[in-house]
Amino acid sequence: MFKRTLAEFIGTYWLVFGGCGAALLAAGVPEVGIGWVGVSLAFGLSVLTMAYAVGGISGGHFNPAVTLGLTIAGRFEAKDIPPYWIAQLLGGAAAAGTLFVIMSGQAEFASVGSFASNGYGVASPGGFGMMSGMVAEVVLTAVFVIVILGATSHMVPEGFAPIAIGLCLTLIHLISIPITNTSVNPARSTAMAIYADGPALGQLWLFWAAPLAGAVIGALIWAALDED
Repeated sequence: MFKRTLAEFIGTYWLVFGGCGAALLAAGVPEVGIGWVGVSLAFGLSVLTMAYAVGGISGGHFNPAVTLGLTIAGRFEAKDIPPYWIAQLLGGAAAAGTLFVIMSGQAEFASVGSFASNGYGVASPGGFGMMSGMVAEVVLTAVFVIVILGATSHMVPEGFAPIAIGLCLTLIHLISIPITNTSVNPARSTAMAIYADGPALGQLWLFWAAPLAGAVIGALIWAALDED
């Protein structure tokens, strides 16, 4: 279990550092910034690379919602949820702390601002309300879990799952960055809310409730599709 949870810590650290780091440090650079498309790719690539690097050790969840979805689908033991969630939360928080240190070293640093946190209403990049954010997060997390379960099933060739999963997360971000800044991952949301200015902590409940609900729905849909 120590090696498995360490792998989850490292994988979640890289997901938050890579994805949120791209949003904070590279997205808005004048003339050469990577923008929302680049940030979407950063999140997808962070999962893809770590799924290959440590997925064979821990299963490559890096996300409490994924862990819950796999449990509902019968792919993971419920007794192992607490250590996985703790490792994921600690990994995300460590990455957010690293990003805070990096950002605070910038010339004329005054505040981290929203710190790539998730939100709705005034905290939504596109001004979308709570219901829009809830629906988007539930639907996209459900689809993400379906893709994960399908890509890792016996019905597809082995070895390609991280590619499908990484590309799915990229697509999810392309859709939903304007809505909530994209969570589908309570560990990612919690990590950035710790340091963010504004309403991130007060709105964090949605970015636990919606992804976890979506994960359950996705797992149940996959159970109806699975031929086992």
